[in-house]
Amino acid sequence: MWKQLSNEKKKDLVQRIQSYFYEERDEEIGELAAENFLHFVMSEIGPTLYNSGITDAIDMTEQKWMSIEQDLEALKKPDPEGTR
Repeated sequence: MWKQLSNEKKKDLVQRIQSYFYEERDEEIGELAAENFLHFVMSEIGPTLYNSGITDAIDMTEQKWMSIEQDLEALKKPDPEGTR
């Protein structure tokens, strides 16, 4: 999962974790501890969030497809022979 993050993004996230711990918990944690926490979040929580995003994308795609189908049906012309 680390491959998906650029070094710059990983560094930024580690710094944000360190800032969070300092501001919210009044704790100073080192870079290694912040990296370990980031790894934990990405490996344990990340897949759930990712899958939720995929589910949302599927739902949105299905809604869009239904809308397209309705639009296409509305474009149909009456068939004088009564067939589709």
